[in-house]
Amino acid sequence: MAVDPRGSDLKSYLQEDPGGPVVMLNLLRFKEGGRKSYAEYGRAIQPFLEKVGGEVVYAGDGSTALVAEPGQAWDAVLLVRYPSRAAFSQMVADPGYQAITHLRTDALQEAVLQATTPWPGRRG
Repeated sequence: MAVDPRGSDLKSYLQEDPGGPVVMLNLLRFKEGGRKSYAEYGRAIQPFLEKVGGEVVYAGDGSTALVAEPGQAWDAVLLVRYPSRAAFSQMVADPGYQAITHLRTDALQEAVLQATTPWPGRRG
């Protein structure tokens, strides 16, 4: 299972940019003992988020899955807003950020990282 974006994923992400802010949906399934490593990643990423103008909008533990097939429940959900797709790309290209990504990778068994766009007439 992939838990980190690949270069081709980032290229498509930037090519499909509709402009404006982006909210990234993070669905996380932790490895045994992975929450501790992810918490460390959460602390370590903060300066990189601030540097590009990003912010965590919501972070919470998964709870009862009302509509999901077996195995589709997630351990945690995060929503992170960036001022642009380019800002996210700039952050992940930062050598300092790359030095901490092992904390995220080591923590996760499975993940979804999906860019979202607001519906017409709605703010993102």
